[in-house]
Amino acid sequence: MAIAEQHNSPAQASSDKASADTTWHGIILQTLKRNEISLVPYVPDRVLTPLIKSLHADPFFTTFATAREEEAVGIVSGAWMGGRRGAVLMQTSGFATLANVLASLAVPYQIPLIMFVSERGTLGEFNYGQSLVCRTMRPVLDSLALEHHTITRLDELEFIVDRSIKQAVTTQAPVALILNPLLTGGKVFDK
Repeated sequence: MAIAEQHNSPAQASSDKASADTTWHGIILQTLKRNEISLVPYVPDRVLTPLIKSLHADPFFTTFATAREEEAVGIVSGAWMGGRRGAVLMQTSGFATLANVLASLAVPYQIPLIMFVSERGTLGEFNYGQSLVCRTMRPVLDSLALEHHTITRLDELEFIVDRSIKQAVTTQAPVALILNPLLTGGKVFDK
């Protein structure tokens, strides 16, 4: 009995290499791909920079900066209505601007908005404003009855992101994935 040889195409080899990436940003990128999330607007953030650079480098994704978080939410909402899945990247302080757009667009129109939020305001934060927003983010999410998960461990990241995306799409409800500094390393503060 002959055994057929398996040949990997360059695209498959590249995909295999990428799936072997065990960094937090590599895991998120691959999980987005598997769930057909191809549109990723963001507001620039130092903590999210490795993920943003990886998304820009991968032709599967349409990735671009927006001026404000509300703009990114509007873009992803419109894309969903047009049949395309998207996610938004932001930091904690940017989330503070979203209560109105979440309550008046994403929630009532059942947009499965996937939000990745790099958490600031904790674990050595120097900016008091970031700390205040960090303390109000989860109560705002709770008051809007939005699913949210704070991810602190690399070994739980893929499971939480994958299942959260699937639930958001199935239930047509937004989800916030809060990337804690224990996962990302957070922002490095100069002395």
